[in-house]
Amino acid sequence: MTGSATSDRLLPQSANLARRVIELRRGGRALGGSYLYEGEALITGWHSHEVHQIEYAVHGVVEVETDTAHYLLPPQQAAWIPAGLEHQAVMNPDVKTVAVMFDPTLIPQADGRARIIAVSPLIREMMLYALRWPIDRAHGDRTSDDFFRTLAALVSEALDHEAPLSLPTSDHPIVAAALAYTKAHLDAVTTDDVAREVAVSERTLRRLFADTIGMPWRTYLLHARMLRAMALLAAPEQSVQETSSSVGFDSLSSFSRAFTQFCGETPSAYRKRVADERVRPSAATALRVGARP
Repeated sequence: MTGSATSDRLLPQSANLARRVIELRRGGRALGGSYLYEGEALITGWHSHEVHQIEYAVHGVVEVETDTAHYLLPPQQAAWIPAGLEHQAVMNPDVKTVAVMFDPTLIPQADGRARIIAVSPLIREMMLYALRWPIDRAHGDRTSDDFFRTLAALVSEALDHEAPLSLPTSDHPIVAAALAYTKAHLDAVTTDDVAREVAVSERTLRRLFADTIGMPWRTYLLHARMLRAMALLAAPEQSVQETSSSVGFDSLSSFSRAFTQFCGETPSAYRKRVADERVRPSAATALRVGARP
């Protein structure tokens, strides 16, 4: 989904102005490889890759945008970006991700759609282990090829377990403006506010949302608030109360109910799980072992 942070390092400055195919293998012939990103906030710009990519957020939050959806990659989830899909990524501050790339022949049945997927402990550990094989090495060997074939088979199965962590986008000018205004004012936005902003009636706004993104505005608002809340709660100093207010809930209990229904765990449990992962020794050790010299 970043695309990978790799793409930003390989792209010249002008690439943000045009969509390009970034050859992550740089002419190499390896069936699979990996890349570790750990750094400051960045925006990759629009691009695509010649390989499939799965990116795991060790900590921090990454946002991925395609022409049809806006995805949030929270800690301990992975984003799937198929070969050839144009996308751009926003790496939020204090982010660390592990990206694994596959030759398209390893997952030939993949469709052209991005998605966020749950990562099993096995896939997670294999992705960390894969860091010893950079994607831009000249060629693979029997050991690495067998490893990436096995990991590709596991990822292929995981694609059937998509997490609902995306927001629809639209090229309809009124709907696009309404979506942008809604996301920018999650703390207090109303249907009336949005309708006035885009100069249509509330009835017309409801019809446009149903016709273009297949989702009522209130459902879009709730999903946008929950995704923003997940991103905020991943920050070390962010409290549940502050998050609740930031995404427009007057009642902490109402926020907790909505978050639990959307995410399957309470805000406090989610925050603790993310914090525990941040300091988990085995993950840090594995990243150090696998990182490039």
